[in-house]
Amino acid sequence: MENKLNSGAIFKNDKKTKDTHPDYRGKVNVNGKEMEIALWVKQGKNGSFMSASFSEPYVAPVTSEPISKVDNDDFPF
Repeated sequence: MENKLNSGAIFKNDKKTKDTHPDYRGKVNVNGKEMEIALWVKQGKNGSFMSASFSEPYVAPVTSEPISKVDNDDFPF
């Protein structure tokens, strides 16, 4: 899903398994750059509030195909 300039969408984190995981996650477009946002619901002396963290979108590492071993006997020289 592509967000409009300076907008985004945040959803409840249904994959939260630890207290350190965010309560909400989403993607936002800030000045034309796609970012991920994580939100935690916290309690303060004046009541509840949300703490936020922004990060670059996760990109899975690219795995390259293993280079096949070349048998030197295949070359005529």
